[in-house]
Amino acid sequence: MSAVDLRTLLLRPPMTTVQKQVSDGHQPDAIVFFDGVCGFCSHTVNFLMARDVRRRLRFAPLQGRTAHSLLPPEYVARLDSLVFRQGQRLSTRSAAVVRILVTVGGIWMIVGILLWLIPFPLRDLGYRGFAGIRYRLFGRHDTCRMPRPEERGLVLD
Repeated sequence: MSAVDLRTLLLRPPMTTVQKQVSDGHQPDAIVFFDGVCGFCSHTVNFLMARDVRRRLRFAPLQGRTAHSLLPPEYVARLDSLVFRQGQRLSTRSAAVVRILVTVGGIWMIVGILLWLIPFPLRDLGYRGFAGIRYRLFGRHDTCRMPRPEERGLVLD
């Protein structure tokens, strides 16, 4: 092994559990399922990818194979909610948003905790209201969001 190879190996950050599971062919622990044709949802995925510096999250469209194989049919049939799967726990709507932000960590964990303090019925009312108008505000795409080359390990089919 050359000095350059050794330096690259030593300077590379250690893989997280999620990265190890993905590289071993197992399902990752934290998957954000989103409406692949929703403009706002695509922006949300971009936002989360940019802030998830520890690469804890993976992303999959609700219209894809991963969603059909890991989620109950009633979650896949409705495209009005983010679904967050962490281990075997499923969260939807505002609870999904809170858990995703806490998983991202940093200042976003604090934002998630503050959102959690808002009573659940109010949080979900706001979520459902926005979900009902998101296509009008941000548009609807003809196809699901395609990952860029550097995102290929983060976006599941």
